[in-house]
Amino acid sequence: MKNTIKFRFAGAGIMLITYAAFGAAVMLLWNALVPQIFGLTQLGYLQALGLLLLTRILFGGFGNGGLGVAGGRRHLHNENDLRFKWITMKDEDRKEFVEREKKGGSGE
Repeated sequence: MKNTIKFRFAGAGIMLITYAAFGAAVMLLWNALVPQIFGLTQLGYLQALGLLLLTRILFGGFGNGGLGVAGGRRHLHNENDLRFKWITMKDEDRKEFVEREKKGGSGE
């Protein structure tokens, strides 16, 4: 029980440090590029964190890794999805499928 709490606090700490580092990177990159290219003003650190949060909300989402991706893998809930069919096939069914595709795909 104590180890679980320690790991959760450690994970939260690592997440905050990572977010802070990304905020600094956004600020530095913005200030190095955008004012000279587009003539916009420079960002402060808190503005960079806010911009990072805004892009996360708009493009990344929360909790699922963004855009339908969870942990780098797409959800395989749709039975019509070819990946779902492939994963649930037996080895002999996969071989038969590949042979069928070779014949039908080459126009023979």
